[in-house]
Amino acid sequence: MRHFLLTTLFAAVFIVVGCSSNNDTATSDPGASEGDARPKVALIMKSLANEFFSTMAEGAKTHQSEHAGEYELIVNGIKDERDLSRQVALVDEMVAAGADAIVIAPADSKALVPALRKAINKGVVVINIDNKLDADVLAGEDVQIPFVGPDNQAGAKKVGDYLAGKLSSGDKVAILEGIRTSFNAQQRLAGFEAAMQAADIEIVSSQSAEWEMAKANSIAASILSEHPDIKAILAANDSMALGAIAAVKSAGKAGDVLVVGFDNISAVQQAIRDGKILATADQYGDKLAVFGIETALELISGETVDPSDVETPVDLVTAETL
Repeated sequence: MRHFLLTTLFAAVFIVVGCSSNNDTATSDPGASEGDARPKVALIMKSLANEFFSTMAEGAKTHQSEHAGEYELIVNGIKDERDLSRQVALVDEMVAAGADAIVIAPADSKALVPALRKAINKGVVVINIDNKLDADVLAGEDVQIPFVGPDNQAGAKKVGDYLAGKLSSGDKVAILEGIRTSFNAQQRLAGFEAAMQAADIEIVSSQSAEWEMAKANSIAASILSEHPDIKAILAANDSMALGAIAAVKSAGKAGDVLVVGFDNISAVQQAIRDGKILATADQYGDKLAVFGIETALELISGETVDPSDVETPVDLVTAETL
């Protein structure tokens, strides 16, 4: 496995296109023509309404302005992170559109594998980013798809350890999980649990808010009512963390209940500066698609023949580091 430090990023060649912030899109390079010999790469993400994924697209746009003309890119996203059927359909559509590679952040770690296997069987290079595909399902489909992304469990444990340093042994906390069939949700939960167990902190509730702010707000409000003595809420992404701080404020517990998240979106950076959120994890959303596309281009060109996993950085973000 190759490891990448923050200061040693890919020297990549990219071209990207505009995309909608709240619906699925498939917009090809406007400079492309029917005789374009450049490889065509399809980037398939989750909900573009989520700032984390729109940041991925913005990062690709930056590379377009710096390295135009190297390949054609089609950017896609789904309206709802639970819309698995639409994401499967996008895989099929990109194969039909003649994509040479698909770089995908799957909404589910299992459901996308059969469609991706079919793409590979048709000669398409497939790279998995953000949410790792299920190893057992990959083995069952007899397919190898490299994962380019961070160690989510390690990142969540960094956040959990930092939170634990602000709490005392025996304190009670709650966890807001992501979609439970997603590997990154499972790994972040495992990281949070490991940190709390090591610090002898009790997890009194762990529920899935499915990555959504509104659902997190509702669940956090219920948890605060049921467990008025909790000291912190650990959210598996920043959207849920924002929902949690709204619930904490409504319950009149601002300053008494700490909140942590994961993703380092801009709204949470401000919340950390304002003292509303204690910490988050930065997995460099603006670079994740870049890492995946670069790996795809290496495989297409034959520069790399071994489709091995690539571990990308994930770092703790606090008021001190901002």
